[in-house]
Amino acid sequence: MKHHVGEHKAKKGLIRIEFDEYEGKAEHVKITGDFFMHPEEAVHALEETLEGHKIGELEHLIDEFFAMRLDVETPYVNVEDFKIALKKALEG
Repeated sequence: MKHHVGEHKAKKGLIRIEFDEYEGKAEHVKITGDFFMHPEEAVHALEETLEGHKIGELEHLIDEFFAMRLDVETPYVNVEDFKIALKKALEG
């Protein structure tokens, strides 16, 4: 099992994505930082969206999550910021 951690300093807030890679899939996904997301439970929903999926699908799943969840607001942070944090996690 490999542990991945990626951080990205967005325009207004740090995004940290952390997960374990087991058999090519993301496990124990945690998204933390000092950014705001409304409604607050949307962070947990995004973690659940990524949980158990193949590493190569995660970026697409982030895009899909924000495209489908039009109720989610992330002031000063956008979908690209989350994807950059993910890419940094996968580099390590």
